[in-house]
Amino acid sequence: MALNSMHDVQLLLKRYGQYIYGPGRLATLELMEIEIKDLYDAGMIGREEYLQALLVLKGEIRKESKGG
Repeated sequence: MALNSMHDVQLLLKRYGQYIYGPGRLATLELMEIEIKDLYDAGMIGREEYLQALLVLKGEIRKESKGG
């Protein structure tokens, strides 16, 4: 599964029953990053999916940290 957008990352998490909502967008992104790492550490997703998801999330976190 190619992960090119936030929607793709959300679908990946949803596939494993993970619906993530934080008190704000930045907190939600950070929680998603933690869940993706946990899925990888548990062997539920492969290295490629893990790295693609992290790349998308880090980009979104960077944008959010700069103010939008």
